[in-house]
Amino acid sequence: MPTHLFIVGANYRTATPGFRDRLASDEAEVPALLDQLRGHGLTQALWISTCDRIEVVAADTEPMRAADAIIQVFAQRVGAPEPDLASQTYTLFGPAATRHLFSVACSLDSQVIGEPHVLGQIKAAHRLAASAGLSGSDMEAALQAAYAAAKRVRNETALAKRPTSIAAAAVQVARDIHGDLSQCSALVVGLADIGLLLAEQFRDAGLARFSVTAPSDRRAEAAARRMAAHWTPFSELESAVVAADIVITATGSGRYILDRALIDAASRRRRRRPMFLIDGGVPADVDPAVATLDGIFVYDLDDLERLALEGRASREAAAAGAWTIVDDAVAEFSRSRAERAAIPAIAALRHHFEMARLQLLAEHDHLDGAAATRLLINRLLHEPSERLRRRAADGAMTTEQEAMEQLLRRLFALNDGHKGDQDS
Repeated sequence: MPTHLFIVGANYRTATPGFRDRLASDEAEVPALLDQLRGHGLTQALWISTCDRIEVVAADTEPMRAADAIIQVFAQRVGAPEPDLASQTYTLFGPAATRHLFSVACSLDSQVIGEPHVLGQIKAAHRLAASAGLSGSDMEAALQAAYAAAKRVRNETALAKRPTSIAAAAVQVARDIHGDLSQCSALVVGLADIGLLLAEQFRDAGLARFSVTAPSDRRAEAAARRMAAHWTPFSELESAVVAADIVITATGSGRYILDRALIDAASRRRRRRPMFLIDGGVPADVDPAVATLDGIFVYDLDDLERLALEGRASREAAAAGAWTIVDDAVAEFSRSRAERAAIPAIAALRHHFEMARLQLLAEHDHLDGAAATRLLINRLLHEPSERLRRRAADGAMTTEQEAMEQLLRRLFALNDGHKGDQDS
């Protein structure tokens, strides 16, 4: 029996945050969940759990039965009767499931279109499924095709090339100025949430060297410990600025923490190497006059928000091209799977023809080539011709007969202008 791809899931469109929270899992829980699916008879399945979705992607010869089994696992996990899950979950089969998988891998189905994390999350789920022995050939084929589509979207469109949040915009500007962030150091001045959020984003982007300072040395030292960063006394602010390629301010103290004289002196000590200053203070922490200095790049939250808005607009525009790639990839995948499915039938047909040829030669070894060929054609076409005639005699089967005739014409590229009956 053929194996069919299908997906059972709940995402940000269909399910409430509370439902998704109860259904979600961390990586350590996934092996046990996969064991539950195996216990229900599934042999190819992966469990994807992200902020936006919880989905089981599976392949099975009985997809309806297997989908019902997954709903049972979902119901057990959220502690609700199976009928209660109907309004918050979805089940997709065949081409719809394939298109959905590809769109998720390409980050077209995320709340933030083009976000880069979901493909890595799918690959992590794939590794866990493979480790559990639940990634068979059908699943592998679908996932590899999805990865290839995601690579095309990344290389051929601008979908993931623009930041869509203030933090992502800050990282992008820093990369434009400094290049490899792993070679940079950063200073956080102040303890407001925005500064700590930006620092976390920079750490995720590869920047490892952080210092923290604030007017309250005690609080700054405690924050540095939590961030696994270096603490600098506020009295040493200028020296700390000299050592920093990126400075994030977040005090909102009502006065300029970084004025033109301080930054000019620090820049000279740095031999005018560029500095990126992010003013996250409300009111501002950075004197506007600082921006007039050579090699000093100052962005406030409004500047970063504008870049984020432009990034979101750019990604929306790029999505159309990405969907074209996805649809082409789905069509190609479906075509290749159909061709593979046809191979056993073609092999059986070839074997049938060969057996008929050998039997004819055994019965009539004295025939010349023309007579043997004519007899073989008649023998091969006898049974199909009789079946078509019987269908034609049954008026209720007219539609099936027409479909069979059309299929024959397509398979053998028959010319519609020559419809003469074949002798049988």
